[in-house]
Amino acid sequence: MQDTPNPAEILAAVARFLKDEAAPALSGHLAFQARVAANALEMMRRQIELAPAAEAAELERLKALLSQDGDLASLTAELSRRIAAGEANLATPGLADHLWATTLAKMAVDQPNYAAYRASLAGRPGGARDP
Repeated sequence: MQDTPNPAEILAAVARFLKDEAAPALSGHLAFQARVAANALEMMRRQIELAPAAEAAELERLKALLSQDGDLASLTAELSRRIAAGEANLATPGLADHLWATTLAKMAVDQPNYAAYRASLAGRPGGARDP
């Protein structure tokens, strides 16, 4: 079995084709749709490349924050319940850091070129990184 191209590389190649070849050759609504499709493929590439590690880190933070085991969905639901019930808030040790890290990880997948995201990374130790 061949190891390359992997799914992320295939998605990147198709996105490049749509952006660099197809969209410029099209006009109007079709050009717009080609750019939308390219952006969707790029988001899926980032999801494949970044989400597994980000979700593992999120799970570990939740386990520590809640002092219990579980899967990502159940622990997220428990944290949401505690926040809604007033049992946890931004004064809860580790909660603000968890929410910040989770938000940045999701932005890395969804909107890595968003100016506020880039600025927040530049202001953190280690500086900005390209997804």
